Amino acid sequence: MKRACLAALLVAAAPFAWAHKASDAYVTLQVAGADVDARIDIALRDLDRDLDLDTNADDQLSWKEVRTRWPDIAALARTGLRLSADGTRCMPDAASTPLTDADAPALTSHSDGTYAVLRLQWHCAAPVQALSVDYDVFAKTDPTHRGIARVSRAGAASDGSAPQLAVLSPGSGWHRLRLPALPVAPAPEVATNMSASPAPVAMPGTPAPAPAYADAAPPPESAASAFLGFVREGIHHILIGYDHILFLLSLLLPAVWIRSTVADPRTGVMRTRWLPSDNLRLALANVLKVVTAFTVAHSITLALSVLNVVNPPSRGVESIIAASVVLAALNNIWPLISEARWKLTFVFGLVHGFGFASALKDAGLAQGALVAPLVGFNVGVEIGQLCIVAGVLPLAWSLRGTRTYRGAFAGGSLAIAAVASLWLVQRAFDLSLIAG
Repeated sequence: MKRACLAALLVAAAPFAWAHKASDAYVTLQVAGADVDARIDIALRDLDRDLDLDTNADDQLSWKEVRTRWPDIAALARTGLRLSADGTRCMPDAASTPLTDADAPALTSHSDGTYAVLRLQWHCAAPVQALSVDYDVFAKTDPTHRGIARVSRAGAASDGSAPQLAVLSPGSGWHRLRLPALPVAPAPEVATNMSASPAPVAMPGTPAPAPAYADAAPPPESAASAFLGFVREGIHHILIGYDHILFLLSLLLPAVWIRSTVADPRTGVMRTRWLPSDNLRLALANVLKVVTAFTVAHSITLALSVLNVVNPPSRGVESIIAASVVLAALNNIWPLISEARWKLTFVFGLVHGFGFASALKDAGLAQGALVAPLVGFNVGVEIGQLCIVAGVLPLAWSLRGTRTYRGAFAGGSLAIAAVASLWLVQRAFDLSLIAG
């Protein structure tokens, strides 16, 4: 009863997902000898899209609706994840395998909503030394989906071995995951008596014992592959983060202009207004200040949040991110800060960093191998930002003196402020008004 009540409360919260959070699933793999225990957390919103869980179409998932489709949910996870150990496919438990209490249907809450928790097991032919994963969950219905994997050996925490992390992209083929070395078996004692019993002879068809791994250092290509996976995840995260993109656009729109005081040609009254800049170097310097301020700020809070030094509530963070977009856009129309916009950017960048952290914290990064994924993700975010700057700035510079750009500047800023205002209302009050 207690489990069912908790599940019902969690399902009730499922419709409220935060804006820039990507479609992620969280895959935890623990290797114990020849067995691999898997926990797969999959968002209910993604499952509802593919499996149509909401049978009464009331836009609310009940525990009964989820529970009755659990075999289909488990089948989706079982067919979407394939494991191979040392070149040989591992076999999952059959769908008919009786459930234990630990395997019973369960739900959990991540920063962007409610997730189904699937517990499955794969059986390999021999003790696993090298594990490969082929991940295909939602490959046909959501090309933006990712699986964030953590892999470890049972009992590895006691010897100081940190879980390894990797980003799994559907349809990208087999991904080799690094495992801590198997313990080296002690050498057998050498017989000193010629009359001692002879060593046992392996019968035909008996598999040879698996070789021990003495070298625990990960191969360079494995570490590089994991790092690049988080770089790609950072790029992916910024490019699907509409609130981050609109914030950056609000800062880039006035970058090709300067604030100057000039006489109104009709009245002669001195007014301060935006005028096209004729100094490209100055425009680039302003963009560099803004981007650098945003980068430094969100890097600080991204690290602090992932390290669990500071943990502000998600709703507050997401609401302030929406508010930052509103203020940045309105500052273009009624400038309160024009000469030192990088200072405003730095302040709001601190909040955006907490938003970026949700993708990594939900993966349990703080308990895993920290430095490489954190740096890789941050590098990816910067690459994504630079792609946006490289696409917007040349066009803005070439059109800066035209009536078209002036109209786009005003209209675009007001449109950004309007969209972000709706985000602010729905995030602050848990409403569902628009996507994002």
